[in-house]
Amino acid sequence: MVPLTRHGTREMLIGSVVLLGVASVLGWWHWSLALIILPVLIWLFAFFRDPERAIPAEQHTMVSPADGKVSDITEIDHDPLLNGPAVRVGIFLSVFNVHVNRSPCDGIVVDVNYKKGKFINAMSHSKASDENESNTILLKEPNGPRPVAVVKQIVGLIARRIICTVKPTDRVDRGQRIGMIKFGSRTELSIPKWLEPKIQVKVGDVVRGAMDVIAILGQPIHTSNRKEVGEEFEPLVGRETPA
Repeated sequence: MVPLTRHGTREMLIGSVVLLGVASVLGWWHWSLALIILPVLIWLFAFFRDPERAIPAEQHTMVSPADGKVSDITEIDHDPLLNGPAVRVGIFLSVFNVHVNRSPCDGIVVDVNYKKGKFINAMSHSKASDENESNTILLKEPNGPRPVAVVKQIVGLIARRIICTVKPTDRVDRGQRIGMIKFGSRTELSIPKWLEPKIQVKVGDVVRGAMDVIAILGQPIHTSNRKEVGEEFEPLVGRETPA
């Protein structure tokens, strides 16, 4: 059985009660009508699935921070958070994807910046990135001052809540859970050019968080021994945006 994220407890409980109520009303006319709610109930629980992932053994890589489809790959002349040129990979998450976000690499959380905004369709890459409600996580190398990655959680047309389970000074491991976006969204990974990233995906590719390699690094980040997947735990301290 695929495990479910604790971040969906409220939605699964409320959704189940509502759907069972609807089934009761429909079943009053005919028992077969009550079965209409089954696909919706299955989808509700499937949305909050949180499967364990086998993290690639290669140390000098960055893994996908999300499940979804690569929607754009953009060269950036100057990223203010990364203090220089960077490459940004955008991933669109449909309502059928796993929505748990993962850290692309080992690092230390430098800053977590939540910004209120609009709810433009996440498929509108540039507008959604600039104008939508978002949460930006800046990571630096584990044993140095240089920034190594930016993960940006962006809501979409349907999404209304961002969850972030890390805070400044936290140390994260590659593939570790760092949050979630509920009900359709966009996640961006920006990598500084000084790391000499060789992007391993192309627009249209379907990727899995923590499991698929986004970039191989020419200038590696020196990492420490990570925990086994089965020993990975989420921090209990987190923040949710208002409903």
